Amino acid sequence: MNAFVTGGTGFIGSHLVDSLIDHSDYENIKCLVRSSEKWLEGKSYVRVTGDLHSINVIDKALDDVDVIFHIAAIVKAPTQAEFDYANVEATENLLRVAIKKGIKKMVILSSLAAAGPSNGAPKTEDDPMEPVSMYGESKKKMERMIHEVAPDDMSVTILRPPAVYGPREDQIYTLFKMMKYGVAPIVGDGNHPELSIVYVKDVVQAILKAANQQKKGVHSYFIDGEKIANWNMIRDIVTTVLGKKNIPIKLNPQWVQKIAGAIETSASFFGLYPVINREKAKEMILEWTCSFEKAKNELGYQPEYSLEEGISRTLRWYKQNGWL
Repeated sequence: MNAFVTGGTGFIGSHLVDSLIDHSDYENIKCLVRSSEKWLEGKSYVRVTGDLHSINVIDKALDDVDVIFHIAAIVKAPTQAEFDYANVEATENLLRVAIKKGIKKMVILSSLAAAGPSNGAPKTEDDPMEPVSMYGESKKKMERMIHEVAPDDMSVTILRPPAVYGPREDQIYTLFKMMKYGVAPIVGDGNHPELSIVYVKDVVQAILKAANQQKKGVHSYFIDGEKIANWNMIRDIVTTVLGKKNIPIKLNPQWVQKIAGAIETSASFFGLYPVINREKAKEMILEWTCSFEKAKNELGYQPEYSLEEGISRTLRWYKQNGWL
């Protein structure tokens, strides 16, 4: 099969491309690249230079493509309009060109953020979508658009992972780095709020299984790790693997919002929009859990990496590559 990948230069997308290159079912892998190849440099793929608003480029690139993997998205921006432009309008551009070219299979990455916090019970696909951030709202709009635009004879699989960690990830990594230096900031008491978190290789596994789904229509699935986690569990694993003690700094949710607001305001004086911002704080103080039961039953998805193994592999990669 011939594949077209968006977001291949990023964290999750680059791991997907690695797997596609090694996969016997895929012959040609085209990747949309705006500028720097980043993690794709030196790998065996076909570069398509442009972005998801370059309609003519996309149209030509989709010649002879059997399956599209749409991984590209932005996760931080100061306005809803910017999120919608990158996550909703760009996805619609790709979907409409795919329909025009007669492509029958797409796998699209959404997020648990589109569904909203879990509030005491893991989210399922039957629950209403109640995002609390602009990012989550853009992913919700994206999913609604897909349902409206995709034709009945097309197979579109939407995957909603929670927080994803692993080699090359640079946001949760910041927490691991702080723990290395002896400080472990934790929202709440460490046991609550709970969170779903999934290793990147398991996300790639789900994406590849989704590509094999031939069921017509649009179908959405949550993807998760092997168990619901909390920050005390994560801290214990990191401490053991690094062999260094750290002091837990338990943060009151109200203080998280105030600190994030101060960071965002300070960064704005330098024309920057930081990773820790008011929008991210909205999500950090809530519970984010989901059930992968539907994905297990319909896609055959089953996490292969325990939390302990995933974090251990991640930390080893950080150390080997000079990140820790």
